[in-house]
Amino acid sequence: MTPWPVLKTYTGEHLAKIALPVGGIGTGTVSFCGFGAWRHWEVVNRPAKGYTPIGQGRAAPLFAVHARKTGEKPVTRLLEGPLPLGEWEGEEGSPVPNAGLPRFRECSFRAAYPLAELALRDPAMPVRATMQVFNPLVPGDSDRSGLPVAIVRVNLHNPSAQRVHASVAAALPNFIGEDGFALQLDDFRGRLYPAGAKGGVNTWRENNAMRGVFLTSEGVDRAAETWGTLALATTARRGVSQRTAWADRGWSDATLDFWDDFSTDGKLEPRTAKVDMPTASLAVSVTIPPRATRGVEFVLAWHFPNRPAWGREPGRTPATIGNLYTTQFADAWTAADYAARNWRTLERDTVAFVRGLVENDLPAEVREAALFNLSTLRSQTCFRTPDGRFFGWEGCFNRTGSCLGNCTHVWNYEHATAHLFPDLARSMRETEFSDFSMFEDGLLGFRVALPLQPGASHRLAAADGQMGCLLKLHREWRLSGDTDWLRKLWPYARKALEFAWAPGGWDADQDGVMEGCQHNTMDVEYFGPNPQMATWYLGALRAAEDMARALGETEFADRCRDLFTRGRAWVDANLFNGDYYEHHVRPVKSWDEVRPGLSVGAGAKDPANPDFQLGAGCLIDQLAGQVNAHLENLGDLLDAKNEKSALRAVLKHNRPGDYNAHFNHMRSYVLGDEAAVLMASYPRGRRPERPFPYYTEVMTGFEYCLALSLAQAGATGDALTVVRDIRARYDGRKRNPFDEAECGHHYARAMASWGLIPALTGFFYSALGGTLVFALPRRRTIWPWAAGTAWGTVEIIPGKKTQLKLTVTRGQLAVRRIAAGKTAQIILPRRKTLAAGRTHVFTLPTSP
Repeated sequence: MTPWPVLKTYTGEHLAKIALPVGGIGTGTVSFCGFGAWRHWEVVNRPAKGYTPIGQGRAAPLFAVHARKTGEKPVTRLLEGPLPLGEWEGEEGSPVPNAGLPRFRECSFRAAYPLAELALRDPAMPVRATMQVFNPLVPGDSDRSGLPVAIVRVNLHNPSAQRVHASVAAALPNFIGEDGFALQLDDFRGRLYPAGAKGGVNTWRENNAMRGVFLTSEGVDRAAETWGTLALATTARRGVSQRTAWADRGWSDATLDFWDDFSTDGKLEPRTAKVDMPTASLAVSVTIPPRATRGVEFVLAWHFPNRPAWGREPGRTPATIGNLYTTQFADAWTAADYAARNWRTLERDTVAFVRGLVENDLPAEVREAALFNLSTLRSQTCFRTPDGRFFGWEGCFNRTGSCLGNCTHVWNYEHATAHLFPDLARSMRETEFSDFSMFEDGLLGFRVALPLQPGASHRLAAADGQMGCLLKLHREWRLSGDTDWLRKLWPYARKALEFAWAPGGWDADQDGVMEGCQHNTMDVEYFGPNPQMATWYLGALRAAEDMARALGETEFADRCRDLFTRGRAWVDANLFNGDYYEHHVRPVKSWDEVRPGLSVGAGAKDPANPDFQLGAGCLIDQLAGQVNAHLENLGDLLDAKNEKSALRAVLKHNRPGDYNAHFNHMRSYVLGDEAAVLMASYPRGRRPERPFPYYTEVMTGFEYCLALSLAQAGATGDALTVVRDIRARYDGRKRNPFDEAECGHHYARAMASWGLIPALTGFFYSALGGTLVFALPRRRTIWPWAAGTAWGTVEIIPGKKTQLKLTVTRGQLAVRRIAAGKTAQIILPRRKTLAAGRTHVFTLPTSP
């Protein structure tokens, strides 16, 4: 077996917070923890932080190993390392399930998302155990990356000169009907426990690909959100024993019976029980020759079809919208069967992608930030409806989604989806530029309602969100090269831009500057011109100009160019204070001067004296729109020297040495001696009495936006400093490396981190003209790349004739012009399609 690539290894106290989400896009996940526990079972259509199903004998899902050398006593251990110290004490001892089961003394966690390896060692154990856990992640293939499974291989190595007889067991409670949300009170302890599981039935099944237990329910309403099926299976053909239930015993003696039985000979004897939540178990026995390794494979699968629409209202049952993945598989057993039959290719293609992201010359912190944040795509932040459409919350609270609606201003910042799963990104654009999100006057609701119905969305517009959608539309068009697709959406896109010019709107005087009431991603309304909205607007004007020209609308394109030129000049002349760009607050006399739909209600109450303004603050993402514009090759939106000055100012004023003396009355994402970049500071004074709410906070998505700006401006060292700050905070000891939170866990904005790859490698691809560009490095360099429809690696060897070796790992890439930097390029006689599975070599003549 080919070793998996490893990006980072965690040990000791840095294991405590690790919880790597295992699951597909739109399926929910279960988290594999740094010491081996399986927690946060978020597979039942909602977030469920902290929820672990507790089955018979008060035992949680587990894996265990039994091993015996010939002539020696057997040893049995949970396939977990020591519990973190913070889990040792509670009102009745350790508060976590399975705490008292024997464990390995040592463990380490090797990660390269979505690949996780838990290495376990114990002097008393005859074998060394390594658990390999993953869910397929294959860019360009959203279906194979959307499987509702956790794939587990337990490798047992025998380091001795004697044969070892070993077994691996897996146990899964039938928690159908329970999702951690509905609770019942234990009067004795005064504690709430999850409730809802009822009538669980576990059935043994087998076919030519796998054998295992199929978990169903005869007691849960089939229309309930929590109704579904589960499966626990192994690909082993021999040595399999099983229990469809544990013994029906009081206290915790069902666990005692299981452990005694498995510890005796590594096999399980059948048991029966009439309980609502029977625990299914499998055991696989193997013989391991001296100094050899044997693997045991398991597939855990789930299938919960009744996803409710977002926007739950008290007293009302939300409509059921369903899940795409449950239309692709009849039940959990079918999904597990697919994974078992296709295990090798799923693993091969996933490892190929991860290897390309891990084994290259990008700084380690960049690889980590880009790769680990992809876990958000698989969390309950994201889902797909049966028609294939892709939707996203902003993030996840512990028990519900955070901020519904494909929020346009938050999703503006992420760059992963379009480059890795372009069908999902195009789906979001198709939802935005349609009657589902847009109103007759061009107002694009920044939160779309479900079920999808024309005119049903919230009639509220976000200035940055609406303008950002135009830049994202340009991106999807550029990466696909599909002008017919753009033509279908263009009438909506044009109206979205023209809406800015409506009376009482953002740019009612049509001078290229937003002065009106501007709701934005700070969850308030800015009044008056400011750099954040300015760059989104200027970027949208440039994007619209490009798209209009391609569609033959020259007059409209010229109008966009004129507004861009005048707006750019005004912003540089008026908002740049010699150090950075600031906000000029311009109140209005009354709400009558504000177009309906531009004020959400969370900001200022008095438009004549508005609270929650940026004012003279130095804002972390004052150049946010410029980031997207550079990725689209749309040029400088503002004066390049002024932009660089503003970026230096942000680092100078907003990055204190530590946070021990920092005052923050809001949410705390940085503490003590940690380093981070503040949302805003007021180095020149003139702070409003009540600035925008988040100004004292730190949020990683905005920090990545800053890092991208710095990288694009050539300040690579500063960009890497910002990224290192973030990843040092998410180190496994203090925070989970696979969960960068903002307004909730797994926050979408943090996927801005993917943009570090094109920003640092100079990567740009346009399917429109077949243009492929990289930066020209000083020495031989290997980088990863992803262009939506294809991905792979590139090796560039600079010289008088620069050699570019482009490996297309998957997909096809049509090229005509290939360049490295500004001086080395080749233009092919005609467009050429580069096939997958090959390395294509080009020699680029270098001009003086």
